[in-house]
Amino acid sequence: MNRRVGSFLTAYSLAVIAVLYLPIFLLAAYSFNSSRINAVWTGFTLDWYLSLLKNVRVLDALRNSLVIAGITTAISTVLGTMAAISLNRYRFKYRAVINNLLYLPILIPEIVMGLSLLVMFSQLHIPLGKNTLVISHITFCVSFVIITVGARLEGMRTDLEEAAQDLYATPWKTFRYITLPLAMPGIVAGALMSFTLSIDDFVISFFVAGPESTTLPLYIYAMVKRGVSPEINALSTIMIAATTALILLGQFIRQRSENKNEPGKDDPIK
Repeated sequence: MNRRVGSFLTAYSLAVIAVLYLPIFLLAAYSFNSSRINAVWTGFTLDWYLSLLKNVRVLDALRNSLVIAGITTAISTVLGTMAAISLNRYRFKYRAVINNLLYLPILIPEIVMGLSLLVMFSQLHIPLGKNTLVISHITFCVSFVIITVGARLEGMRTDLEEAAQDLYATPWKTFRYITLPLAMPGIVAGALMSFTLSIDDFVISFFVAGPESTTLPLYIYAMVKRGVSPEINALSTIMIAATTALILLGQFIRQRSENKNEPGKDDPIK
């Protein structure tokens, strides 16, 4: 009976994985198709990837996405780290309320958030463009950084910080030489997550982007309106590969940090 249940669960899991990832594999496969018709395979080619390098509009959209994602990541990481340390190390009134409010940007549907940001920018007479994109991306990315860094701080030992203070280290030196290095894996993971979310965002960017601030997801959407071509498949494959690499890198850094902090491994105090 147990073998039958195990076999059923294995088959069910494989079916779910196939449903989730088979469309992605097909998209990647047809990005190497020499024919413009996605339904017919006529041969292997790299021409569509080479044509992307010559497409000025694609390069402009990619440049916009990288600049916006880079600025968003830097600001979100700094603000999120500061907020996470404050919420973890200090006890103050309404702390629990603030902790709960941090999940709202994650739970609110993106279309609602994008529309609300558009209304706010309209009321404040802020022209849509790269600045509004950066502000909007920071709005939802900072919550992910706070949660990621906060989870790292929750698992950290506080005796090292207390020992540094007993040795008359200033709060800044304690933060610089003890807290920051120990929290760095969580900070890096939060930064990678922010960069991935920012460069992949479409719904919120659709509402707050200006005519001269088209990002890569918005450009792909505009291309799809004219029909799906292997060039779109190639561009989507590159984005999927880059996003996957960033996620795996973040998971690797986090896992490596957790392994180092297991009891008996690299323990400085024995």
